[in-house]
Amino acid sequence: MLKEIISEFLVITLELTALFVMISLAVNLLQAIVPYEKINQYLSGKNTFLGVLAALIFAFVTPFCSCSTIPIVVNLLNKKVRFGIVMVFLFSSPLLDPTIITLMATILGVKVAIAYTIITALFSALIGLLLEKLGFESAVKNVRMTGYNEDQYNFSFKNALKDTSGLMKTVYPYLLIGAAIGAVIHEAVPTEWIATYFGGDKWWLVPIAAVIGIPLYVRIETMIPLSKILIAKGMAFPPVMALMIGSVGASIPEVTLLNSIFQKRLVIAFVVSVILMATLSGFLFYII
Repeated sequence: MLKEIISEFLVITLELTALFVMISLAVNLLQAIVPYEKINQYLSGKNTFLGVLAALIFAFVTPFCSCSTIPIVVNLLNKKVRFGIVMVFLFSSPLLDPTIITLMATILGVKVAIAYTIITALFSALIGLLLEKLGFESAVKNVRMTGYNEDQYNFSFKNALKDTSGLMKTVYPYLLIGAAIGAVIHEAVPTEWIATYFGGDKWWLVPIAAVIGIPLYVRIETMIPLSKILIAKGMAFPPVMALMIGSVGASIPEVTLLNSIFQKRLVIAFVVSVILMATLSGFLFYII
């Protein structure tokens, strides 16, 4: 069995490595021509639709994990960018990543990737604007950030290879973790066990998976290969997506950081919103 696990791990790793290098390089080249100044203008504007669209695009072209978004959020708040627009970025940034969406399309299918992108973008926009409507802007603490260099996000063509290498160093360990866990589940965990306890149309698995995802702090790079194995083993697709969105959308380290810039009621609202997003997204995948 150990030999089979190692063999499966190598196959998954080689497949993901080739995909990730090609996609990361393409994304970094794309970032060289992204008009960041124009996006910032729309973020600061009063037009809600354009502001939300700019926030989603900014989230899409800046591949950050949930913790890495916090310095950007603080900077946007310091620039007096509209609170609702900032919250749209906060929710969508760790979820909308061109590299991960492309990997998802390759591994889980184009239909899944398109549905995931649309659903997470819509929920990020709706929840961000709803929190603004409910008056949570008053729960933002007066925080000034030091050591933030805005130019670090302005990529150039000549640095594309360097940026790709840097991203690989950050993300690759998570890909390896996902491949290792996936290989163990694929070879060592009985298919009947997963199908019995996590398969079928048990609706209550979706909210449970969404809640379980929060403390896991699993990057989506880890979840994608893992989700493929879980689905192949018989786990229902909706709870897999709920687990993925919950684990990527929020984490204990991120909540700790948010507690330094948000009052507790807004931190609680954020966590509840991520669980709600993950749960409703999971239910929508039952329909899809």
